[in-house]
Amino acid sequence: MKLILDVKDDKAPFFLEVLKNFKFVKAEQLSAHKTEVFNSLQQAVTEMNQVTAGELEARDAEEFLNEL
Repeated sequence: MKLILDVKDDKAPFFLEVLKNFKFVKAEQLSAHKTEVFNSLQQAVTEMNQVTAGELEARDAEEFLNEL
């Protein structure tokens, strides 16, 4: 099982050290790029859920592609 935890920057080194002491846990820090990609993906999923629930209006795909 994979888990993603959000830990304050000043507590992260201590927390990683604690996790590394458990033989059944593999702990590694995400790179800045992977963190950015994850956050963008998380935002996209949230927006899609809002569109599905009718809380947010979707954009027309053709209009979006014309902007590119």
